[in-house]
This record gives sequence, structure tokens and C-alpha cells, in this order.
Amino acid sequence: MATLYPPTEPYAQHRIAVAAPHVLHVEECGNPRGLPVVFLHGGPGAGCEPYHRRFFDPARYRIVLFDQRGAGRSVPHAALDGNTTADLVADIEHIRAHLNIERWLVFGGSWGSTLALVYGETHPERVLGLILRGIFLCRPMEIRWFYQEGANWVYPDYWQDFMAPIPEADRGDMVGAYYRRLTGPDEDERRRCARAWSLWEGRTANLSPRKEVVDFFALTHTAMALSRIECHYFMHGAFLRDNQILADAHRLAHIPGVIVQGRYDLICPMRNAWELHAAWPRSTLTVVPEAAHSAAEPGITSALVEATDTFARDTRWPPTP
Repeated sequence: MATLYPPTEPYAQHRIAVAAPHVLHVEECGNPRGLPVVFLHGGPGAGCEPYHRRFFDPARYRIVLFDQRGAGRSVPHAALDGNTTADLVADIEHIRAHLNIERWLVFGGSWGSTLALVYGETHPERVLGLILRGIFLCRPMEIRWFYQEGANWVYPDYWQDFMAPIPEADRGDMVGAYYRRLTGPDEDERRRCARAWSLWEGRTANLSPRKEVVDFFALTHTAMALSRIECHYFMHGAFLRDNQILADAHRLAHIPGVIVQGRYDLICPMRNAWELHAAWPRSTLTVVPEAAHSAAEPGITSALVEATDTFARDTRWPPTP
């Protein structure tokens, strides 16, 4: 079973201004002359973590990670203005051009898979390949499954804590109820709702809850950005057309891809990965038994590292002039 590469530190860090007032934190790790890959984190709003660098062989990859608008070390923190899917796709292109990268591998999980797919369908000429985990197509039925009815049948104990900040009369639309409070004037209520929203996700991410994962989601800095930005996106249909990703999957026809999916993922159920794979002939689907959503699940970690190793081995780099 493949494991993460040893910890590595950035050889370069950047503060890249995009549309005001947003300034993005961007870092580069590994080999400056290696195969370029961009890592797209989840959420939206979760931000990058040091272990994300470790999915890639630092001797063979030029690893680019960035915190999306409002997330992680990007500023302003938890900001919603000028924060849409199209804005994030434009940011990826801005970073690519800023770093003088012609084409790159795109790696993303959960919301990162959504963003990777939309980017690939918008700019297929810039994508060498896609490595995706925990597929999220951002359709209304997926939002309803996790935030209204579906996953709560499996986790009624955690769901009780998720419902707690919302009065019973408002529980018929949990996303809307949270949105009003997360964007409201009461700071204490925003913090309380942010923590409850974030913990619901952190507790359900693994087949068996992992303390380090739950602790990360419980951090105020993480919870505030994750809850506000996720809720903002979900209230607006992720700023996508109905079923946009599958409808535009033909634009990925020439792009190779690997889909890694936990069999028991209750945040992004396997049906999403199955339907994407059917619509994208050049993809391969790896279903990981005894795994849920998190990239930290051992079987998912192994499959992702194997995928990055395969791309590094099979991709001609640098390209022949």
C-alpha cells in the first residue's frame, strides 16, 4: 500500500492579488523543473494543509498549492463578495500564467473535484490530466442529501448537534436557515453556527471519526471560512447551470483521469463518481472498500499516491520541443 511522501517545505511562497479585495496565498514545493501539478482543496473554504503536499513525489513534481478566496491564508478571511466558481476558475488561470506554466496536472477532492472538473471543462487545453477524489457535482439533490435528509439517517447523533443552533420552525430548509445566521449581525451566533456546520462535516468525513480531522474542522479559523463560504455557494447552486458538469463532460474527452471514491462516502456518495465515470470515457474509477470521504483514509491515500506516481512515470516531461 502506498503512503504519503515525507514532509516537505515550500521553496517559494507568493501573495497574488486577484480581483479586489482578494489576495491569494500560493506556494510551490518539490522540484522547480518537475511535472507541474495544482492542488485544489475542498470546502469551498477549507484551505490547504501541510499534508496535502505529500501526495506527490517532490523529486518529480513541481507542486503548486493555493488557498482559494476567503480560505486558509488568503485574505480577506471568509469573504463572500466576489467569490463564485467562475472567479475561482479565473484565479487558477491567473496563477498558472503568473508561474509561467503552460499545462499542468490538476488534483482535487470533494469541492476540489468540482472545481477541477469545471476548470478542465473551461480550459481543457491547459490540463494534462485530472486526479479526483470524493466526487461532488454540486447538484441540488447532493446538497439536500447531506444538509437536509439522507446522511442524517446514518448519523442521527451528529445530526442532532447540527440541528441544535436552528429553531425547529426553521429546520425545513437547513441551508437557508444557516445562511441567514452565518451572514447575520450576531457574532456569537455566527461562531456557534460555524462550529456546528463544520463539525457535521468533520465528524462524517471518515469511516471511523479521526480526532485530528475533527479537531481541524473545530478550529474557529477553519470553521468560519468553511461554513460561510460553503453555505454561500450552496445557496446559489454553486454558481453552476443545472447538471453543468455532466452536461459538459464531453469537453474532457481527450483528458486522462483517475477517480478515487470511498465506497462508504456519505458526504459525496458514490453515485456521483459512477455517473461521472460513465460520462467521461478516458477516466478510470477506483472504488476503495472500507473507506468514506476523507483523503486521509488509508486506502484513499494509497490510491491517490499511486495515481500521482503513475502520471509522473507516464507523462513525458519536460515535453519534447
